[in-house]
Amino acid sequence: MRLPSMSQPFLLAPIAECAPGPPGAQVRLAVMGARGVGKSAMVVRFLTKRFIGDYEPNTGNLYSRLVRLDGEHVAVQIQDTPGCIQVQEDCVQVLDSLSRCVKWAEGFLLVYSITDYSSYQSVRPLYQYIRKVHPDARTPIIIVGNKADLLHARQVQAKEGLQLANELGSLFLEISTSDDSQGVCDVFQYLCKEVSKLQHVGSTDRRRSSIIPRPKSPNMQDLKRRFKQALSSKVK
Repeated sequence: MRLPSMSQPFLLAPIAECAPGPPGAQVRLAVMGARGVGKSAMVVRFLTKRFIGDYEPNTGNLYSRLVRLDGEHVAVQIQDTPGCIQVQEDCVQVLDSLSRCVKWAEGFLLVYSITDYSSYQSVRPLYQYIRKVHPDARTPIIIVGNKADLLHARQVQAKEGLQLANELGSLFLEISTSDDSQGVCDVFQYLCKEVSKLQHVGSTDRRRSSIIPRPKSPNMQDLKRRFKQALSSKVK
C-alpha cells in the first residue's frame, strides 16, 4: 500500500516550540529503526524543511512542535530514538528506554535504509514488538525505506519493502530525505492524521461507555399476567 497524495500546503505551518498541553491534546509519534538509517534527518526535515546530513550519535531527542493539521493547530511530539537495536534470530532486543517509548507513542514510523539490508531485517521484529505493546490493529505504523536517492548503493528493492508492508498490514513509502522534502512531510502528516482519527474514535467510545443505559419500561401485559397468576394461586 502507498500513501495517498497529501500535498496541501496548509498541513505544515511554520513550527514553533510549544508547551505540553492537557492529556489528549498532543499527537505522540516515535521514529524507530537501526542505526544510521536517517531517523534524525527525517525528523529535522519535517520540522524545519532543512536537510542535515551528519549527526552525532542520537541519544533519543524529544521534539515538541506546533503544526497546522486540517486547518487546526496540533501539538506534535516526536521521539527520535537511538539506533541501538539488535536482531537475533528474528527477535529484537529493545533497550528499556525504547520500550518506554513504544508504550508512550500513539503512531510509529519504522525506518530502514535501502542501502543497508540489515536495517531492513530489523523492521519485522520491531513491528511485532510494537504490536505486542499495542495489540489494537488501528494503531498506525508506517514502514519507510529511506535514502532512495542512493540507487547505486541499493541493497533493498522497493518490491521487498512493499511485500513486507503487505505481509504486516502496514503502509509503505520509499523516500529520499535529502532530495524530497515533500515526501518526508507527507509521511509525517499522514501519520498525524491517523493518530488524530484514532484519538477521536477513542474519545467517542469513552463517552458512549460513560452513558448509563436507560432502564427498560415495564411490560404491562407481563405485569397483568403475573398479577392474575398470583390471585389464582391465593384462591386455590
